[in-house]
Amino acid sequence: MATIKFLFEENGLETKVIENVEAGFTIQEVTEDNDIHLNHNCGCVCACSTCHVYVEKGGDSLEEISDKEEDFIDRASNPRIESRLACQCIILNQDAEIEVTIPDQSGIIGHEH
Repeated sequence: MATIKFLFEENGLETKVIENVEAGFTIQEVTEDNDIHLNHNCGCVCACSTCHVYVEKGGDSLEEISDKEEDFIDRASNPRIESRLACQCIILNQDAEIEVTIPDQSGIIGHEH
């Protein structure tokens, strides 16, 4: 089973490690199932950039980025080379060890889980 370590840019939030994650789920689904705050205005269909995250490690264990996802990442706040949309990050490898930084969500107006 995969392991995802969540780091947070927002002050006061502690690192959270989620173990026993099954392949086939998205990082967005993992946040929802584990009470981790990450906005998602479009309902996880790759039509906005509110679920923008930074995949620091383990990106090779995720579904490859699409052209559509890249277009929406360009609209995200502070995009970087490791930027992804959590709704599009399908975990492919059962033994994945993934590290994700969630940008500060306090300035994003939108749907919370």
